Amino acid sequence: MNNMNKRETQLILNELGITPNKKLGQNFLIDKTIVKKIILESQISGDEVILEIGPGLGALTEELLKFSKKVYAYEIDYKLFQYLKEKFSQIENIELLNEDILKANIPPTNVIVSNIPYTITGPIFEKVFYKEKPPRGILVIENSIAERIFVQNKYKNFSRITVSFNAFMVPVKKYNISRFKFFPAPRIDLSLIIVKPRENINPFLLSDKNKSFFLRFIAGIMPYKNKNIVNAIYLFLKIKKVINFPKPEILQYLKKNNINNEKVTKFKVDELVQLSKLIFELIHETLPI
Repeated sequence: MNNMNKRETQLILNELGITPNKKLGQNFLIDKTIVKKIILESQISGDEVILEIGPGLGALTEELLKFSKKVYAYEIDYKLFQYLKEKFSQIENIELLNEDILKANIPPTNVIVSNIPYTITGPIFEKVFYKEKPPRGILVIENSIAERIFVQNKYKNFSRITVSFNAFMVPVKKYNISRFKFFPAPRIDLSLIIVKPRENINPFLLSDKNKSFFLRFIAGIMPYKNKNIVNAIYLFLKIKKVINFPKPEILQYLKKNNINNEKVTKFKVDELVQLSKLIFELIHETLPI
């Protein structure tokens, strides 16, 4: 395993004329034990196609190529992209792409294995996981986001990403990782997470229109997670200028559908998915399109 240490990483970056870009989340993995851990947890088989976002200097990419059928590696930094093209010029089972992952048309993949840019974790989740038949994931992410994904029953951590992520994926394992395993060391604590697709994703979420409303609905009610659900829905509809619906009518509609007016945090993920479906139907019954 030919992984670089901190000094070697600094030397290569200097030769390339690259100063790590915080906005691009450029924190380069410099500890081979973490690479080994990621590969071990990935449990990649030889017929799987891997997606890697932000391969950087290729420390993880190099190992992924040994175990998989193919790796699609998206690197937005052109200098790093050119470096990787040269580094892996003799390797056939890799396709390097100098593209913004959020704008890319990603080919079908089985697994995403990445130290993903921390500044765009939410949009990457939506792009990669929030769909029918998403890939499984082995990811290094910000620990505070990992906590919200894995802990669903604590008020402090219950958030929009808790609900949206768990509507599509199942958290499996979580390991804390020292930020000093990267150069430059980020200012945030990190976690390695292993996630897999849900066996049964609510059919309501499988159309782009419905999924878009669900994500908007969850984002709209979570600022009021300490309020009862009727108040949260009322404020979402009013502030987002969806429709002006009186609270008594919302309450009546929920009672009709056997939903109690409890605090938002009392609802489970699947219940909130179903609730988004009901509100979607209520809006379209009132404002037919």
